[in-house]
Amino acid sequence: MSISTDINLGPELDRETVAARAPWSRALEAGQLLTIVDLDGNQAVDFLAYDWRDTARAYSAQTTLQAQASVFLTTGSVLRDNEGDPLLTVIRDEVGRHDTLGGACSKESNTLRYGHHTWGQHACAENFLRELSRYGLSKRDHVPNINWYMNVPVDPDGALGIVDGISAPGLALTLRAEKDVLVVVSNCPQVNNPCNGFNPSRAEMIINAGPAQ
Repeated sequence: MSISTDINLGPELDRETVAARAPWSRALEAGQLLTIVDLDGNQAVDFLAYDWRDTARAYSAQTTLQAQASVFLTTGSVLRDNEGDPLLTVIRDEVGRHDTLGGACSKESNTLRYGHHTWGQHACAENFLRELSRYGLSKRDHVPNINWYMNVPVDPDGALGIVDGISAPGLALTLRAEKDVLVVVSNCPQVNNPCNGFNPSRAEMIINAGPAQ
């Protein structure tokens, strides 16, 4: 898919379609750009990020939200690690807001929310653990995640819920790596709530070199 943009992405380095329900991961060098495309619309893309040189320094929802004073992510949002340092910056967002609160589905949460018959369903937690193991990481390293494209409105009283998405086929967001980072994705398998329109679908990952220095 060709992504129209008014920013300089630089040369394309790689492009991969991630199947519905599948994991994906990649190390990005500082300055490289990752574009995540919601190919078919209404697909939640769960996301983790780590400092490549020190994976104990991982994306932190707490420091990220405190620094920007908003629970949603969009253009200009800086994803920060647990020490407050920038990992990635959202430099373009065609959707408008993305979730930081809904967490990753798991066999345990599916059972609690939707009943014991869902225990055997594949979930984001298993995807994350599979990809983290490729880098010598484990459940201990699994931190709270971002849910790109997932719609989780927050009511004035603090109540939240997972509702129909606000994305559409082909919409995209672009992240700039502020240092060498590891990014890990679960293309969410959830079928029990509207986060994927009850029909998990594809996402596309495009890596560009970024503008020449």
